[in-house]
Amino acid sequence: MSQQTLIEMKGISKSFVGNKVLNEVNFEILASEVHALLGENGAGKSTLMKILTGIYERDEGEVFVKGEPVHFQNTKESEEAGIAVIHQELNIIPYLTVMENMFLGREIKFGKTGFLNTKKMIQLTKEYLGQLGVEIDPLATAGNLSVGQQQMVEIAKALSVNAEVIVMDEPTAALTDREIERLFEVIERLREQGVGIVYISHRMEEIFKVCNRVSVLRDGEYIGTRVIGEVEYDELISMLVGRELGTLFPERDVDVGDVRLKVEGLTSDVFRDINFEVKQGEILGVAGLMGAGRSEIMQALFGYREIESGNIFIDGKKAKIKKPIDAIKSGIGFVTEDRKEEGLVLSMSVRENFTLPNLDDVSKQTVISSQKEHEFVDDMIGRFNVKTSGREQEVKSLSGGNQQKIVIGKWLGINPKILILDEPTRGVDVGAKKEIYQIMNELTAQGVSIIMISSELPEVLGMSDRILVIHEGQIGGELNRDEADQEKIMYAATGGE
Repeated sequence: MSQQTLIEMKGISKSFVGNKVLNEVNFEILASEVHALLGENGAGKSTLMKILTGIYERDEGEVFVKGEPVHFQNTKESEEAGIAVIHQELNIIPYLTVMENMFLGREIKFGKTGFLNTKKMIQLTKEYLGQLGVEIDPLATAGNLSVGQQQMVEIAKALSVNAEVIVMDEPTAALTDREIERLFEVIERLREQGVGIVYISHRMEEIFKVCNRVSVLRDGEYIGTRVIGEVEYDELISMLVGRELGTLFPERDVDVGDVRLKVEGLTSDVFRDINFEVKQGEILGVAGLMGAGRSEIMQALFGYREIESGNIFIDGKKAKIKKPIDAIKSGIGFVTEDRKEEGLVLSMSVRENFTLPNLDDVSKQTVISSQKEHEFVDDMIGRFNVKTSGREQEVKSLSGGNQQKIVIGKWLGINPKILILDEPTRGVDVGAKKEIYQIMNELTAQGVSIIMISSELPEVLGMSDRILVIHEGQIGGELNRDEADQEKIMYAATGGE
């Protein structure tokens, strides 16, 4: 028995200011399937979904819902047609309750009285969350929930409007391993109920685990659709990048030097007695479960978090780091996990973002030299292969991979001795990942010491010279590159000796 076609998009084209971002793209979603939409940053995935949901007007092509032609003018019309979107940046209003978020804009009232039927909304909230197998108090403040719980509320909200198609954009980007497993269980349950799911992710292992089919876009072009189970990883990579990518992780052939950073007995309210060292030209991978204290330790090194006791030594000398400016003066750069909130000023240009930590180098007696600034920014754009229309383009309009290159690149102007990278390739496509890995190799070849926090174990294993495993605020283990594997890392991360 063939599956019903819920959505069919034919020959979709879209241009912005003369730049064609989609060119005759085809895409379909069947009932009871999880269909991956794959493509590098800037390939057109988001634009295609925004056309499907009525945010953007298509220039050419047709959209059909259950065989009927549609032309949505806004998201309300697409929702009424049974299409819901779970955005990467969740649309939860943190100070409202779970119930209020569920029924925002469509509250249930007692007839025409205008009085809210709170009891009914609480009951329905419990029922929709129950369909997902989760128990969350409808009267809990949404902002107090974990990201995974907030995501379940968003999915339950989609069910409450009888969504037959749910678009999930990078749904696991900020989830713990346990929350990811719960999400996969929910996806399977939705699929069994006949819901069609569009699954957008850069994590290839997830696509092979939960999806039935995968469609690939490249530079706004539709490359093809494959059935999972009938396609090899290498073929998908080739479809994605238009060439053989080769080994994702470059060879590590760096002569490691003397100890550059030494940490002794570092203790705060969330971690205790942290001792480790990093050598010149070395990549120290930091692994552990989410919430173990990995980021907090590195924030303390950067002066962003108060420490109760312990010492930090750089090149054998004790460093006094009380705030980030102290760390920067000591030669430490920090690429934060959350590039949108903490790593970039999205409303500013490429030029301004590159320049911010490097004002002293492009200024003469506190006045910025346009010539120096332009030379510096153009050098960075070229060095990092940032795909941009020019130095004045707003950073918020760049792809995630290009934003991440700027976050990393802006710290190199200070010529750091130590560069801390917190989740350096999160939300970045496979091509940009390889470019970032190559940049890391080049930096270590120049003697920079890198500390890389990552939740992706293949990345930790592929790029680290040594691996530090954090468990509940303490060091759970340390592994050399040659002896490390995923099982040993997870054993140490969960409390094994």
